[in-house]
Order: sequence, then structure tokens, then C-alpha cells
Amino acid sequence: MVSKLRAKRIADRINEILSEMLIYDVSDPRLVGVSVTDVKVDREMSFANIFVSALEGASRSDEILEGLEHAKGYIRSALADRIELRTFPRLRFHWDPTFEKAERIDRLIASLNTKAISSNESQSQPDDSVAFDTPIDTDEGLNPDG
Repeated sequence: MVSKLRAKRIADRINEILSEMLIYDVSDPRLVGVSVTDVKVDREMSFANIFVSALEGASRSDEILEGLEHAKGYIRSALADRIELRTFPRLRFHWDPTFEKAERIDRLIASLNTKAISSNESQSQPDDSVAFDTPIDTDEGLNPDG
């Protein structure tokens, strides 16, 4: 069993190398535009859970995960060649829905803001031209001499 820090460092290294591999080495057209968003390695070094996403969103998730499963053996052996470990963890690929969820939250907030603005405009506007009977002295009480 490795320490949490070592597992995190191995996960970061897998993330870095796999991201480079997806750009330069893997030629499967299903894997074009795929980004590795996170890698988590368990402390027993049995599995590396790899979370991926793409700009196109969840519409391509099945195709991308299928391509990664197909290339899993090649990816694992290439990673094992570049990262020296006694035993290399088995790879498990997962779709990361974070970007879709964040986009949905942004849309919800924008629609709430739009509704708030339109409801404020429909209400009568308060009269901003309030006249003061006495002028306000901004220097009053600030002079330490008196």
C-alpha cells in the first residue's frame, strides 16, 4: 500500500502522460478532442480511474469510452514504459459530466438573472430625485482640532 501523497503523484503523472498520448500518439479518430480531467489511483495500486471529457459533451461519451476501452491495452503498456512501477494499475475509464453540469448551472443562473431583471423593470421605479432640506457637510466631525 502506498501513501496518499505517492498515489496522488502517480495519478498526476498518469494524467500528464496520457494527455500527451491522446494528442500525439493515439490515432483512433474516436479519441480526437478528448481531455483527461482527473485520474485517481487507489492506495493498493490496483486501479487507475481515469475521467475524460470532450468539447462536444456527453453526445460523444459512448463513442469515446468505447475507443478508450479498445485502446486500453496499448495505453496501459505505453504508460508502464514511461512510469516505472513494479506493477502498473489497471485502467478504468469514466465519463466526467462536470462540464455539462457547470454549463447547466450557468444557464440556470442566467435565466434567474434575466427573470429578476425583467421583474424589476416591470415594477414602478422609485423617485431618485429626493431633495434634502439641509446640505450634508462631509467634513463635519473629521477635524481633530475642533
